[in-house]
Amino acid sequence: MKAREQRFVCYDNELKIEAHQFNGIMQKFPNHFHEYYVIGFVESGKRHLTCKNREYIIDAGDLLLFNPFDNHACRQVDDKTLDWRSININESVMRETVRQITGMDYLPQFTPTAVHQSESLLLLRELHELIMEQREDFKKEEVFFFLIEQLISEYTDPVKESLSEVSEEIQKSCTYMENHYEDLITLENLSKLSGLNKYTLLRNFTKQRGVTPYQYLEAIRISEAKKLLEKGNDPLEAAMKTGFTDQSHFTKFFKKLIGLTPRQYTNIFKESKG
Repeated sequence: MKAREQRFVCYDNELKIEAHQFNGIMQKFPNHFHEYYVIGFVESGKRHLTCKNREYIIDAGDLLLFNPFDNHACRQVDDKTLDWRSININESVMRETVRQITGMDYLPQFTPTAVHQSESLLLLRELHELIMEQREDFKKEEVFFFLIEQLISEYTDPVKESLSEVSEEIQKSCTYMENHYEDLITLENLSKLSGLNKYTLLRNFTKQRGVTPYQYLEAIRISEAKKLLEKGNDPLEAAMKTGFTDQSHFTKFFKKLIGLTPRQYTNIFKESKG
């Protein structure tokens, strides 16, 4: 008998990070990115992962490190389900944490995507459990600092921030979508803005960003919708404010990228304030 899937998410008001736990899922996640860091590990199951045009087979005990805007996709490679735990850290929280640890103001770039049997797994698991238990003492914060210290020491260059390899033409398109995500945007708009014909824009954008322009726009819209849901906006209102044509499309796409429905995501923050 197939195990019933379970999805748990907890927002920690003190650390200002999310902890996710998915058990027994088979969901395929399409090529996408997040605007925040995702640090997670596989508890059980085997998946085929692509990230930044590289392929991996990830298995139980593997640590995964996604930087903001790292495009990735994954699917099961057998008929067994996935058990997964992760934490999401936005850029402002990561920057402040790194500043306190190193004394420098920069955003770290994790160089490996998948790490087999990392020693950091023990701290990550402990932090995840403390958040899920909604611990209120400072042990949670202590473990968080030690985890980030270990990760930036072992898996990043802590001295300087990586420079973007995105061209000026493609960056114009990105900035435009980031500022006008609620509007109807066409490929013609982006082509004129960048000075590139439509095909060249599509080819260069996908090569440099790892996702198509439309995938980039959808990810930006989902990111902005998450912020509205966190503030208590109704899913329909969030959909309309972020450029989705209807709530059905919004719900379907939200679950495809986040693994939860907008309503389930909203409930996390209602519970954290209760």
